[in-house]
Amino acid sequence: MNRLLTVLFLILGCQLTGKAQSANDPFIFAYFKGNGEDGLHLAYSEDAYHWKALKNDSSFLTPTVSKDKLMRDPCIIRGADGLFHMVWTVSWKDKGIGYANSKDLISWSEQQFIPVMAKEEGARNTWAPEITYDPESKTYMIYWATTIIGKFPETASKADDGYNHRMYYVTTKDFNTFSETKLLYDPGFNVIDATIVKDKGKWAMFLKDETREPAKKNLRLAFSDRLTGPYSAASSPITGDYWAEGPTALKRGKDWLVYFDKYTAHQYGAILSSDLKNWTDVSEKISVPKGLRHGTILQVKKKELKKLLVQ
Repeated sequence: MNRLLTVLFLILGCQLTGKAQSANDPFIFAYFKGNGEDGLHLAYSEDAYHWKALKNDSSFLTPTVSKDKLMRDPCIIRGADGLFHMVWTVSWKDKGIGYANSKDLISWSEQQFIPVMAKEEGARNTWAPEITYDPESKTYMIYWATTIIGKFPETASKADDGYNHRMYYVTTKDFNTFSETKLLYDPGFNVIDATIVKDKGKWAMFLKDETREPAKKNLRLAFSDRLTGPYSAASSPITGDYWAEGPTALKRGKDWLVYFDKYTAHQYGAILSSDLKNWTDVSEKISVPKGLRHGTILQVKKKELKKLLVQ
């Protein structure tokens, strides 16, 4: 695809790819509620600050894969093929993730279980998968957090049930065949909830420092020249004195707006930056549907939103 025609938008944590869109087009927030039992929820916004639930805040898609049948942490991107591709957390303890695609965010393909950690006997979980598309290689990268028993003992802890995550990934061109699973990022601490965006020729990874003792639980940034890494050391925290998780980013003009879940406070937060270095807290300016748990944001066309509004 001609790079001049490729516009990259971000979603809690995903990236929108494919056909260029107007800066005035609306945004969709894909999220879950509760434990993710009832599936995919969607909200919309015209200004990226004030969000209204669609379909009376009922589910657009009921989860069917894995024994737990959950749909947590939904990540949706518009692919280079024009389809919406979604991955999600299917269980607290499974070794794979869920996948489905859609032309309109309303009717979805048959749900699939992708066993990305099946070959790792000691893998305890597969949490918060995300998708980012690389237009140069025309390849999608799916990445997530996993704890593998016995790995990275230098940061092992009994806190948080002994979870000690690192980021892993696979690549695919068609969501039918996948590369072997590889380690994506080891920042030297327990890390989850990564989402990767393209900014000024570099890849920027938003991530959560999951360290419990002493408690960090904040968001940071790392950078790379290549989507698959290697990534730099993590930055200092870009969020404040509260526990934050599930970042999702979008760009409006020259500004990056990052949403995240202040999960212990049962609130949503947002920060703003024009350079990915200096951040302003804009949490007081946003409003989201009650009970919204983290997911991802993407931009859609006005005609696509019209169809969602009548559901």
